[in-house]
Amino acid sequence: MSMDYSERYIFEAEWYDKVACILKKFYLYYYPADNTVELFDLKTKKTFLRRTKCDGIQAKDFYVGAVVMIYSRNIKITDYADQGTKTKLQTLTQKTLAIIKSDVMDKMGEILKRIMTHNFHIANIKMVKLTKEQAIELCKGKESAQLPYIINSLISEPVLVLELLGDDAIAQWLKVIGPEDSDEARKTAPSSLRACYGKDNIQNGFHGSENPQAAEHELSFFFPDQKSGKKGPSNTATLNNCTCCIIKPHAVQQKLIGHIVEDIQKAGYTITAIQQFHVDSVNAEEFLEVYKGVLAEYASMVSELQSGPCVVMEITHKDTNCDVHTDFRKFCGPMDPDIARQIRPNTLRAKYGKTKVQNAVHCSDLLEDGPLEVEYFFKILDEM
Repeated sequence: MSMDYSERYIFEAEWYDKVACILKKFYLYYYPADNTVELFDLKTKKTFLRRTKCDGIQAKDFYVGAVVMIYSRNIKITDYADQGTKTKLQTLTQKTLAIIKSDVMDKMGEILKRIMTHNFHIANIKMVKLTKEQAIELCKGKESAQLPYIINSLISEPVLVLELLGDDAIAQWLKVIGPEDSDEARKTAPSSLRACYGKDNIQNGFHGSENPQAAEHELSFFFPDQKSGKKGPSNTATLNNCTCCIIKPHAVQQKLIGHIVEDIQKAGYTITAIQQFHVDSVNAEEFLEVYKGVLAEYASMVSELQSGPCVVMEITHKDTNCDVHTDFRKFCGPMDPDIARQIRPNTLRAKYGKTKVQNAVHCSDLLEDGPLEVEYFFKILDEM
């Protein structure tokens, strides 16, 4: 079968040029046959970037809302530019909403690892605490005698919501979680998530959108489009006796979220807030400013932090006497993963880091930085 080198997807995209302080708008062309991209500047009506190969980008990275790194520029895909692209990609990659309920949150890392093995791409992630009104709004139109119990189970404690992308994602996710009643799941689908983690038909650990309409409603409920002006349910950051940990973009791209979260939970820490962020260059420079002129890697650290989505966590500890900041820094290990592998081989950076800049995680340096860094993401950036 010969490859069709002319087949292309067209998107509307934008990039903030901080030197000129202007938002540039483009048509972004992606050619799946040879993994090449082209950018056409809508204002000047000229080609901005001729068709060229782009390392580190794959077909799955192109969807509305995605940020793709093209020659160290963060290009945000804002919409489909033609009906053909929309029709093809919406059938090719489906979006669905997944909820990991409060009764299985202590196994969050382990569950995220299992989600990844089923070829889902996590396009968004956020820990939220629903109010009763929000839970009722979410369950609107659902018919079930158990509804009051389901609503109570959704509002008792924080839940983790995920936007999953994949081939036939809605049906696939429902298959992965199994029948609603965990006892039935153990009989008919013993390897499903509800069979492994659920207790009964209410505390069954998971939720998945039932159909495309439900997926659209639920995703826009939790992850509303910025243009809509709506706010989703608020994050769960406590800003209390906490420290900050960021899973860096390279580690997110390598599907290490589940591994890192599992290690953190197994070491006895509690993740009291988790959320995905796209950090632009201005915010990356501001956040890392303390390292400017101190670390030779400062510019590279800024580039890494804005090179794709990162996942930010507020870390606390059940033991109130624990010096969570100092202990967690030790748990992350030395900044240089090569040194970490020699002297502290069980640390996060030893296990998942590649270089001093791509060292898997950022953690707060100074005691007073922890709550401030958590606040920077969960209060300042989240409310922008």
